[in-house]
Amino acid sequence: MKLHIVPARTGITWVKSGIRVFWRQPMALSALFFLTMAAMSVATLLPLVGPVLALALLPSATLAMMVASAETMQGRAPTPAVLLTAFRAGRQRLRAMAVLGALYAAGFLLIIGVSALFDGGQFAQVYLGGAPLTQEVAESGAFQLAMWVAMLLYLPLSLLFWHAPGLVHWHGVPPVKSLFFSFVACVRNLGAFTVYGLAWLFVFALGGIAMSLISGLLAAMGLVSAPTVLGGTMVALAMMLAAMCFTSIVFTFRDCFEPPDATQAPEAPAALAETASE
Repeated sequence: MKLHIVPARTGITWVKSGIRVFWRQPMALSALFFLTMAAMSVATLLPLVGPVLALALLPSATLAMMVASAETMQGRAPTPAVLLTAFRAGRQRLRAMAVLGALYAAGFLLIIGVSALFDGGQFAQVYLGGAPLTQEVAESGAFQLAMWVAMLLYLPLSLLFWHAPGLVHWHGVPPVKSLFFSFVACVRNLGAFTVYGLAWLFVFALGGIAMSLISGLLAAMGLVSAPTVLGGTMVALAMMLAAMCFTSIVFTFRDCFEPPDATQAPEAPAALAETASE
């Protein structure tokens, strides 16, 4: 396995590639993303272990969207079966993904625990669904400080787990080593990932502005109720853009690492070996 160092402008290519591939199968990829989020939401309903289980499922959900993107690049329509990718790759890789999920849940809960030191756990309760987010709470200085601390600490956690599911699944890298390689790949390609993140922020902002203008225009024409259409369209847009973002993750993985050996990978992801100009 060899790490690639890519120029900063590659971040734009990742975003464009993710959007382009999404529109090859918009309904299928949107549905798959919705199903992954729904599965995690259902998991939170389980008593005691629900929220932890939902967190532990995130690496598997990320891998499912990566595989779905690879399927789309190969001209095949992804099916709900990709949601079980992590559970069908053999006992060894299943165990590795389970460890990865447990490590992610532990890391995230640690961050939430640290944030509680700054506001007595108010942000943690709101984030985990244990308390409502009121205007008074949102305007609290301690709450805002805890939120920013959590966001700052989440960044290195995100870098650790960004490539880890793909490394475990396609390269057979042990969980802890996959975290190290993922972090190094992200840091060594920090310019590209910075551009990538800023580009997605721009896309999300542009989409929000466009939907607000369209909703306002329709309301002004008396065709729909402004609050109703704005709320519905904003939720739908957010889900679609999030699906696009998850679709683009596979391109960051593909360009940061040598293509996996087809004899070692549980699947032969030929699309991952294609060039970034695809």
